[in-house]
Amino acid sequence: MKITNIVCYAVKVGVRNQLLVKVETDEGIYGWGESGLSSREKAVVGAIEHFAEFLIGRDPFAIGALWQEMYRSQYFEGGRVLTAAISAIDIALYDIKGKALGVPVHQLLGGKQRHHIPTFASTFGEPGPAMIEQAQMLVDAGWTAMRLSPSGHENKDIYEPREHIAPSAKWCTRAREVLGPDIVLGIDYHHRLSVAEAASFCQKMPRGTLDFLEEPIRDESPAAYEALRRLTDIPFAIGEEFSSKWQFLPFIERDIHQFNRLDVCNVGGLTEAMKIAGWSEAHYVDMMPHNPLGPICTAATIHFSACVANFAWLETRASPAETHLGFDDSAFFPVKPELNRAVYIVPDTPGLGVEVNEALVARQSFAFSEAPHLRRRDGSFTNW
Repeated sequence: MKITNIVCYAVKVGVRNQLLVKVETDEGIYGWGESGLSSREKAVVGAIEHFAEFLIGRDPFAIGALWQEMYRSQYFEGGRVLTAAISAIDIALYDIKGKALGVPVHQLLGGKQRHHIPTFASTFGEPGPAMIEQAQMLVDAGWTAMRLSPSGHENKDIYEPREHIAPSAKWCTRAREVLGPDIVLGIDYHHRLSVAEAASFCQKMPRGTLDFLEEPIRDESPAAYEALRRLTDIPFAIGEEFSSKWQFLPFIERDIHQFNRLDVCNVGGLTEAMKIAGWSEAHYVDMMPHNPLGPICTAATIHFSACVANFAWLETRASPAETHLGFDDSAFFPVKPELNRAVYIVPDTPGLGVEVNEALVARQSFAFSEAPHLRRRDGSFTNW
């Protein structure tokens, strides 16, 4: 079997673009992958076009060797664009191999250790009564773990971090009071805070309010996270921006965080994800995968999550609180993972278990999209 073509489709599904990648072979077997570098899809498509120059004609079963060749066969190795491209191709190769052998992808990763994948859902409402109502709705629908949204998370132009710390802390505290001690509660700050701001936020809540604090600051400096670690005892859930095992290295080795928000569509695919999971297990860091994209990402992450011992929860954006996102549109994905209340059942069909309506995606035209370019009130730019 040989790779004959690699096709990229950057298509808007729901409220956001998805970059879907199809790897074709001379035996008619194909695989689907997905890249996670949202809003920069054309950069990833360009990288995939470069990789296709030497991948066409190669054996799709040689997944590990092809990963190393894609990563190492240039002077400027790594980086988010290249690893996002590698991720999509790597996932598609596993889909091909599973289909060719007649086994689900999890059999290629060591076999499943669990039959279903617990998820955590997210509230969408601004902190206040609407957020509490959504959180209670999720509990009633079967979720025992969830992520709250901070004040101002939907702002499109002005964002002052300090203005949103106190109301976020107030309503996190209220959520704990209403939902009780048994529900796992976290908050995603989307790396919008400084160390001082994040510490101030944590110190405004009673101890035990939150079970995890996600992405409070940017990831460039492990030392900054260590400083924040000394100022709070809330477990950290970080790593969704990381693009390799090397980027995870200081956080794992220096015991900075407790949950890895690894993204299989950015970190280098399933090949790299399994290495990071084993390394994390040795340091008692649990996997809490990032999953904000479409059904291909979800399916790949389900197979990954089924095979690792140190698993906590998988993110889902298909809960009753986020139906407006539309990432799992059945018109585009006639076969895809489906939530069974708050869990995904691990599939046993060959490959990933996802099918794409290729005729439909091929008719879509690319639309540029930009995340908000947030400013502070003084006119300076701040983090989105």
